[in-house]
Amino acid sequence: MKVFAITLGCKVNQYESQAMLDQLAGAGFSVCPEGDDADVVLINSCTVTASSDHKVRQTLRRARRDYPNAVLVLTGCMPQAFPEQAAALSEADIVLGNTNRAALLPDILQYLSSHQRIVDIAPHENGERFEAMKVMNFHERTRAFVKIEDGCNRFCSYCIIPYARGRVRSKPLAEIREEISGIATAGYKEVVLTGINLPAYGQDLGGDLCDAIETACSIEGISRVRLGSLEPEQLTPAVIARLSQQEKLCPQFHLSLQSGCDATLRRMNRHYTAQEYEEIVQNLRAAFANAAITTDIMVGFAGETDGEFEQSLAFAEKIRFARAHVFAYSRRPGTRAFDMPDQVLNAVKEERSHRMIAVTQQTKQEFLQKQIGLSEDVLLEREISPGIWEGYTPNYTLIHARGEGATSGEIRKVMISCACADWCEGSFSA
Repeated sequence: MKVFAITLGCKVNQYESQAMLDQLAGAGFSVCPEGDDADVVLINSCTVTASSDHKVRQTLRRARRDYPNAVLVLTGCMPQAFPEQAAALSEADIVLGNTNRAALLPDILQYLSSHQRIVDIAPHENGERFEAMKVMNFHERTRAFVKIEDGCNRFCSYCIIPYARGRVRSKPLAEIREEISGIATAGYKEVVLTGINLPAYGQDLGGDLCDAIETACSIEGISRVRLGSLEPEQLTPAVIARLSQQEKLCPQFHLSLQSGCDATLRRMNRHYTAQEYEEIVQNLRAAFANAAITTDIMVGFAGETDGEFEQSLAFAEKIRFARAHVFAYSRRPGTRAFDMPDQVLNAVKEERSHRMIAVTQQTKQEFLQKQIGLSEDVLLEREISPGIWEGYTPNYTLIHARGEGATSGEIRKVMISCACADWCEGSFSA
């Protein structure tokens, strides 16, 4: 039987989709590309915003239309956070939560036998352990992802994720070592450590994120270790000093800002001030040469005044981000922010988004210009035209490099000669 997955949302979801496909492949299923006449279609959902749920419903309806005879499995964060709403989506034959993905194969086999719809969602429990899973093959990718942490204890006022993912739990170091060793044996040179709240790694095990990073960096065959999104306040000077000792750690840090205004940060229930964030950025730049600081910035949060937005805009300009994902606040049922007063009009959110994007695009250009003249190791991903290869530097600058005799997944030295709107260009060094 043939199966493929449609993944919505974050890198953690992508990892989990691949793990589920590997589980089914081990049971004799054949993993096929989306578009093939599959017998089973997995839809791994995201629920971070209300629009995410809308996209889940659209995807499910489209899958039922395009694959009328397939078994449709809806899983992921949306069923876990909103089980009643997910159960009401009649297009899905199986509705499965995040807590019991191990039931995926038995549920599919049961449905194929009985053709009776299955809703299988169990609530998160205190003290639950990290879900054992590993992935050794990331199809058509040159870097491997490893989920090392799940859950979040922060409860930002706009965020539903703690309800979808439960409390913090971490992958034991021995399992991290085993999985990354297998990834290295498979030929991957770069590994990306991911999690729902990555810096919280180890809180439940008596360790910390540095332990996981050092474990990953110690594995022979792995040339680069990259980190997923980070909550900034846990990057203390001691943590940064320890991380700076790891030569394989890529100098790219995605620090979720959300707002550069302290009053807005307090309403968001974020756990740092703008000044503290700036000090963390300064410490990272002092410890890592040519570091790229990237971020997420939310505009139009509940109660955000014109003055508060101007503070956030000025702060983004001051930090000079290498890249920023700018997005407008979307009210999320089930969160404290949903019922907050002084919700911002959509037209105002749109205007603020345009202004913030303009500022961060300018700082991005400045960052790209600073790469000119550098000779950097580039992990080649694909040949985009004859003799032109696309890949990434350690600080995740996108490169178009001219050269011959290269292969995908290879690391080549590139002399950077110019900067374009979204990437830099260069040539292979001798």
